[in-house]
Amino acid sequence: MESEKKRIAIIGAGISGLMACKYTLEKGFNPIVFEARSGIGGVWSQTIESTKLQTPKDFYQFSDFSWPREVKETYPDHTQVLEYLHAYALHFNILPRVKFNSKVTCIDYVTSSTADLHSWDLWGGSGEPFSPWGKWRLTVRNGQNPSASAPTDQVYQVDFVILCIGRYSDLPNIPDFPLNKGPEVFNGKVLHSMDYAAMDDDVAADLIKEKRVTVIGFQKSAVDIAAEVANKNGATHPCTLLFKTAHWIVPEYLLPLVFQGLNRFTELMIHKPGEGFFIWLLAMLLSPLLWIFSMSIECYLKYMYPLKKYNMVPTHRFLKQISSCMFTVLPANFYDRIKDGSLFLKKSQSFSFCRNGLIVQGESKPLLSDIVILATGYKSEEKLKNMFSSTLFQKCIAVSSTPFYRECIHPQIPQLAILGYADSPAILYSTEMRSKWLAHFLAGNFTLPTISKMEENVMEWEKCKRRDEKESYGRSCVSTLLQIYCNDQLCKDMGCNSRRKNWFLAELFAAYGPKDYKDLS
Repeated sequence: MESEKKRIAIIGAGISGLMACKYTLEKGFNPIVFEARSGIGGVWSQTIESTKLQTPKDFYQFSDFSWPREVKETYPDHTQVLEYLHAYALHFNILPRVKFNSKVTCIDYVTSSTADLHSWDLWGGSGEPFSPWGKWRLTVRNGQNPSASAPTDQVYQVDFVILCIGRYSDLPNIPDFPLNKGPEVFNGKVLHSMDYAAMDDDVAADLIKEKRVTVIGFQKSAVDIAAEVANKNGATHPCTLLFKTAHWIVPEYLLPLVFQGLNRFTELMIHKPGEGFFIWLLAMLLSPLLWIFSMSIECYLKYMYPLKKYNMVPTHRFLKQISSCMFTVLPANFYDRIKDGSLFLKKSQSFSFCRNGLIVQGESKPLLSDIVILATGYKSEEKLKNMFSSTLFQKCIAVSSTPFYRECIHPQIPQLAILGYADSPAILYSTEMRSKWLAHFLAGNFTLPTISKMEENVMEWEKCKRRDEKESYGRSCVSTLLQIYCNDQLCKDMGCNSRRKNWFLAELFAAYGPKDYKDLS
């Protein structure tokens, strides 16, 4: 078969890489997966002890491979998630395709054409996945042989590359500090949440035992780590959570309600890219319902929890947070730990280090600390940019302020797709849809529009997202409130029926999930 002759390289064996491999195999290709670590799972293979899903498992499952019956929890823990991923890889015979301990250090596009790549009207010169004018050259560092004096590099040449390197790993975002006010003057230990998560559970427990720990940040990792430290150390060695911006933290029992509300009727209230007058008018008339929903959630959270008392009332609307893919689930006993003195919350716009702790803006005394954990995110865009040896492609990533076409194709970078980079509250669900779409594209079931049409499309999405999300706009976020609309576009490209329910009322008011897209032939 012609597909067997085309070489496809998949970089990363996390969730995205596993699905990319599975669906390209189904289309008759023989992909090779390069994984820098010794096992599959991506971020799930290195996480803190208390980590569990922050998405209800019905929305975090493969469309054709259900959770085991013995997993009863709505939010399985990280061990159960990793076991689920291993079972998926074994079931679909993915593991033989993976080269472990093989880190791709750079990729370079090699073309025989003297024409400028950016003079092409069609992606890759043809609008098809494989081009006769170019191939990708991958430099892979093999660290598998412990007896070797140094890792060895090997070069592979392939016809198509699928980047599945994720957003939350490898390149931590470390804040900059003025001279003599950074970690170098601190007598304690400073580490990023990535390093803390990479530790074995017993090593991490020994590190924080009977220590005054300060956690910087207020996103998922920060809140989870602070809760874990507070639970372990208690009030005798309280943990401090130091944050700049408060976010809405939703209890577990409320989150399924939010996901069930993401249906076609809700999407009628959202403005869409390139919408006509009737759709625009309908969204204008129905949008107050979204405001009522958002205000209801906010009022409930402020009534149930002492947000005002601890200066934790966000300045943004709950709906803005959802549309920006920022979901944080309230850890168990979080406010109990605050009440018993195991956890302190401090809000400040800036801080710096001193010899025995932190200087917090607005406070006269230092915040005494033995360990500071920076849960300050990752430089995901820089990590993605650094994969390319070509400065031309690096600039494409750096200056591209718009989402990718269909959230996985850059119009100016040929024969390459990116999966799992676009954030989503249900990342497995959204990435699987794009994995299916990409497999259809690779199989030649459709071609891409012209480069100018793709760029026009992503610009329309950017304008739409900026209008909805404003200051919290993130270019790499799958539009949460338009998930079904995005899937409709993918189905249309693949030539599949986008209406997946059995009757009209279910189509309009029932939530869509992975199982609805099980059979996309």
